[in-house]
Amino acid sequence: MPPFSLVTPTSVEEAVAELRTVAPGEVAVLAGGTDLSFDLDRAGPSLRRVLSLRRLPWRTLDWNGPVLTVGSTLPLRSLEEDPGISRRHPGLYQAIRAVGGVPLRHRATLGGNLGRASPASDLLPVLLVLDAEVDLVGPAGSRSVGVDRFLLGPRRTVLAHDELIRSVRFPEPRPSAYLWQRVRPANDISQIAVAAAFSPSERRWRLAVGGIPPRATRLPDAEQRLASSVAPTDPELRPMAEEASRQLPIAGDRRRASEEYRRHLVGVLLSRAVRAAAAHLSEGAR
Repeated sequence: MPPFSLVTPTSVEEAVAELRTVAPGEVAVLAGGTDLSFDLDRAGPSLRRVLSLRRLPWRTLDWNGPVLTVGSTLPLRSLEEDPGISRRHPGLYQAIRAVGGVPLRHRATLGGNLGRASPASDLLPVLLVLDAEVDLVGPAGSRSVGVDRFLLGPRRTVLAHDELIRSVRFPEPRPSAYLWQRVRPANDISQIAVAAAFSPSERRWRLAVGGIPPRATRLPDAEQRLASSVAPTDPELRPMAEEASRQLPIAGDRRRASEEYRRHLVGVLLSRAVRAAAAHLSEGAR
């Protein structure tokens, strides 16, 4: 691990200014820090600084009517304990509970997961189906980017080296579900993870899959198979599942699962997730 200095700015302006004093690759940004040791081991001799965001005013959770805004450094455990999350965004709640154990969720953050952009992240498929917006701040001011455009590939995002993730915004509550399959639930990353959500405002389904490279991804062709059906039946779910299994760039993995098994899992889990999200929609209408 290379020697480095730790910087803890107390304002957003100071944090952004600090990023501009170093070249890309010379600084690591610390949000929750659950993966920081791995990053430091891989950083090599170019790393000079670790920029901690813990003193910035971003440990926030704000409901403004239907819109939920989550500060990028708010621990996942705080989200998990907010009763509005499980009630209004059940898929997000399920994905949060899939992240490690309680001690880890006291540190891990939405911002950290987005910045790391791991294909194995439990949170990214759900952020995709909820049409989450990522609010960024940098020397040129603020900008917002949809999660689907924010993610480019493994550990690759549109985030400039002198920008920070300030918050994540969810436009509306959505009946949703998140499901995954692992060899050992407590320790392994998912062989396949899926998310499904129904947008009440657009009357359309959103489907996404994670756990496969290069990144978590939406499934627009499979979504089209469901059209605007609020409670899809088996004859509607079957072609959706087949389309999803066919269109994904899935490869086998000796350690986790074969290509055939993972393609089978995609269809099975997506069908279950859609049924679960439709059940939440039905409960909300009562």
